[in-house]
Amino acid sequence: MAQPRPLEPPGCPRRGSLPSGAGWQNTDLFEMIEKMQGSRMDEQRCSFPPPLKTEEDYIPYPSVHEVLGREGPFPLILLPQFGGYWIEGTNHEITSIPETEPLQSPTAKVKLECNPTARIYRKHFLGKEHFNYYSLDTALGHLVFSLKYDVIGDQEHLRLLLRAKCRTYHDVIPISCLTEFPNVVQMAKLVCEDVNVDRFYPVLYPKASRLIVTFDEHVISNNFKFGVIYQKLGQTSEEELFSTNEESPAFVEFLEFLGQKVKLQDFKGFRGGLDVTHGQTGTESVYCNFRNKEIMFHVSTKLPYTEGDAQQLQRKRHIGNDIVAVVFQDENTPFVPDMIASNFLHAYVVVQAESGGPDGPLYKVSVTARDDVPFFGPPLPDPAVFRKGPEFQEFLLTKLINAEYACYKAEKFAKLEERTRAALLETLYEELHIHSQSMMGLGGDEDKMENGGGGGGFFESFKRVIRSRSQSMDAMGLSNKKPNTVSTSHSGSFAPNNPDLAKAAGIESVSSSGTPHKRDSFIYSTWLEDSVSTTSGGSSPGPSRSPHPDAGKSGDPACPEIKIQLEASEQHTPQLVCTAPGGLATGC
Repeated sequence: MAQPRPLEPPGCPRRGSLPSGAGWQNTDLFEMIEKMQGSRMDEQRCSFPPPLKTEEDYIPYPSVHEVLGREGPFPLILLPQFGGYWIEGTNHEITSIPETEPLQSPTAKVKLECNPTARIYRKHFLGKEHFNYYSLDTALGHLVFSLKYDVIGDQEHLRLLLRAKCRTYHDVIPISCLTEFPNVVQMAKLVCEDVNVDRFYPVLYPKASRLIVTFDEHVISNNFKFGVIYQKLGQTSEEELFSTNEESPAFVEFLEFLGQKVKLQDFKGFRGGLDVTHGQTGTESVYCNFRNKEIMFHVSTKLPYTEGDAQQLQRKRHIGNDIVAVVFQDENTPFVPDMIASNFLHAYVVVQAESGGPDGPLYKVSVTARDDVPFFGPPLPDPAVFRKGPEFQEFLLTKLINAEYACYKAEKFAKLEERTRAALLETLYEELHIHSQSMMGLGGDEDKMENGGGGGGFFESFKRVIRSRSQSMDAMGLSNKKPNTVSTSHSGSFAPNNPDLAKAAGIESVSSSGTPHKRDSFIYSTWLEDSVSTTSGGSSPGPSRSPHPDAGKSGDPACPEIKIQLEASEQHTPQLVCTAPGGLATGC
């Protein structure tokens, strides 16, 4: 007997079949599914990063010994065998330049490079009308926001400056481009779309601008220290470089050109970590003041030399902890950046002296830095050859300062700078918050603890309420009525027809019970006594007194005396206890 076919809902196609009117074929369906799955897999595919290269994968550069075995002239700088550095200034051929043609002047556009947003607040905001705000973003961290109405030409603008832990955002937006005037949160989103806060809090501290400008300019340094390494002919190792004691006439002339020789004993300028008291780092050094920036040079031949120490740690501990160094070459011997093992040295400026005739010596210059150090100016001319003079001195010192600023962007220093910036910004945020709260009378954490976590100023507000109520009642002539008697005894007696006062005391009891801070009844009773004493015009606690001769009499049935006392329970929670004349405790 055939099994009955299960019923299917009307209007639905039979399972395992396609609507005949659609004209679909099984092959078409499978092709469509295959295309869909194929495109889906293409969307989910991603390219894997290339495998990390090992030393075997690199094509090694020739070693310095191989180069010296060839016929010269040799380049000023050789890249390490396995790379990791870039070079600027490889052409030093000047034979094709006629003698009547002066060498290219490198100082046409010589300027110091630094963080472009570091001086914006001082230039456009400080001393001018503007507004400062602060907030906390879950992703961006602490935020400090400055905004200013600015007129540039004939057009109105909003100048916006937003500080986050990663960077500072700056923009100038024409008001005419806005459909409606934005609020502070919307303004912050105009300079950084990632801002996600509900509101910004205004800064109310009068000295806030000093704190803000100090934070903005913390990346600007006016003190620099650079190493100066003397490389003689044939020196190819760190030990040979740091073991040189004598100075050639060309090197002495270069040091005099670089700065002034100073005695370290009792030196008053920037000392760059050198000892100016006990002479443990030598007796003299080279110092320069350039554009209001102090520069101390750690000259390898002027640092202490230790007999029997192949590494010369007394010299290396100063030069090896510098970020940028100058390498001076008497003769044509290449310098390799990895000659000196250091975690700090990231850039080198190599200078090679060459006789320039009666007009003074010529200096060939090449620059090398690690791969993660961005390019820095001013750019070297082509050919990279300079004649001794003030123009080259300005170029060289500018190149050294810009090199240090560029090295700060390398991975190792960038992480350190980011952590430092985040910590300084958090400190700025907290100081602005504390001072702004203090200006509003809210106080800080100390006041919160003292006032039971109520935010500071609750007791003062309570006193003002009591004082104003008492003054208004006196003005209305209600103080002559018996029910309004107030007693200022140590027990804290109140008249029964003062419900607002008892209610206020009850509010204090409830608000104080919500905090884990422990209090005792003595503090509360003393404060209440002082509050009531102030209300009644008394200056200090004393015997119970009443403005009306009949007030506070226990024999008056219309005016029973009720004593209110705040006590601490076992859990140190203040409680309100009301005692009737018969000794029966009642709830207030």
